[in-house]
Amino acid sequence: MPVAVYPGTFDPVHLGHVDIATRAAALFDRLIIAVYDRPMKSLLFPPEKRVEMMVQAMAHLPNVTVESYGGLTVDYVRAVGARVIVRGLRMIKDFELEYQMALSNRQLAPDIDTICLMTSLEYAFLSSTIVHEIAVAGGSVEQLVPPHVCEALRLALAQGTEHLTTGTAGLTVPE
Repeated sequence: MPVAVYPGTFDPVHLGHVDIATRAAALFDRLIIAVYDRPMKSLLFPPEKRVEMMVQAMAHLPNVTVESYGGLTVDYVRAVGARVIVRGLRMIKDFELEYQMALSNRQLAPDIDTICLMTSLEYAFLSSTIVHEIAVAGGSVEQLVPPHVCEALRLALAQGTEHLTTGTAGLTVPE
């Protein structure tokens, strides 16, 4: 399978994301990590910064590119010539959400399939929300995110929380 898309907000990218992307890159000729620019949730980093952090995190994978996108995920997947969406699963509640999104995407685009990769056990608890909460509470996230993300979090939190951005509506909003 030549091209797949791994969509998400990646706010911030953490080692669970890196794990899924690394494994997906081994399965496909080309993996596009698609950073969703306008999710329906508060964000710590703007799209450009999230793309920059993901590019650095994926520098070790030559067949991976990182781009920002808006609108429907299936429209983006079609636009880049892919037919597969890659998603990561951690817990049972992830399965329910991912199943619902996969069925919605399938209804919108029957020619696009979703493949879910089970997270590695050491990252089963990890989410961007957990990283945020630990960082905001003053805990160390060094074991949860790449080093450059740890520094970006430190700088962002030093500026306070008034810079949080909120996205707009969009179907199949990835995490």
